Amino acid sequence: MTGRPTAEQIERLFVGPPPRYTRIQVAEISGIPQAFTERIWRALGFATLPDDEVAFTDADVAVLTRVRAMMESGLLDETTVIRMTRALGQTTARLAQWQAEIVIGAMLDPDRPPADADLAAVMELARELLPDFERVLVHVWRAQLAAAGTRLLAIADLAEEPAPPTRLTLAVGFADLVSFTRVSRELDEYGLAELVEGFESRAADVVAAHGGRLVKTIGDEVLFTAAEPATAAEIALELGEAVRREGPDVRVGLAYGPVLPMMGDVFGTTVNLAARLTAIARPGSVVVDEALAGAVEGTAGIEVRRIRRRPARGLGVVQPYVLRRP
Repeated sequence: MTGRPTAEQIERLFVGPPPRYTRIQVAEISGIPQAFTERIWRALGFATLPDDEVAFTDADVAVLTRVRAMMESGLLDETTVIRMTRALGQTTARLAQWQAEIVIGAMLDPDRPPADADLAAVMELARELLPDFERVLVHVWRAQLAAAGTRLLAIADLAEEPAPPTRLTLAVGFADLVSFTRVSRELDEYGLAELVEGFESRAADVVAAHGGRLVKTIGDEVLFTAAEPATAAEIALELGEAVRREGPDVRVGLAYGPVLPMMGDVFGTTVNLAARLTAIARPGSVVVDEALAGAVEGTAGIEVRRIRRRPARGLGVVQPYVLRRP
């Protein structure tokens, strides 16, 4: 490809043949009511289109036909379809944006506007890599499904009493960079991006190495979970050590108790308590609740020290403990 790529060329590269149908035609051909196809489209994160706009392909029809077959077989109901669709849309939107930024950042000079030849080179690289990326994506997705199932099984095995899958007992941790606001004012955009990406990548590596799960990243803060309190404690201590070697201090708050998993996130009083403990923690320290402290006391390589009781917003007065290496 030579010259500046058009929107049509980009869509043809990633989606395939050009669109042939309006949203009304897609609903008629797939056999799914138009109102429900619109809900699916919005759940995927796309804008509502005019009735007469030709914007859908044979692939869209094939997917909707498969959805209809799953619903008719009783495997999925409408509510489950919308929830799964929203999960797919939000996750892949972030993934696609992230990957596009990585490739563009690697190929284009950030200090000058890209020429048409530069954009054409990005398109050509995408064309070459797309088949391999697609295979890798499916494989990693299957591996992550297996890991999620294994984690849920481990949590169920550790539970003292059977619990519904909508309620799990987990160790929850928040870690955030100390003085992030001040440091961010001293950096330019590239320096700030490097700081945040470095923190997130080190956190992801440490959490994964110990078999925990990185739930989400929010700039200067990460949220992670682990099935066992001792695992969460090791993650917290090692994360503080890893970040401190290369940048600002980090502080961590940990709590152990019931959580509600929803939309890939976790909710509940245990999560709120972990966040409050992070606010209590001093730079470079790990502060935990009483449940987690009791679970890890006596663990080799971990020292537990009780500190004075503190008020925690919305939770009353709590008894925190500090974890550190002996």
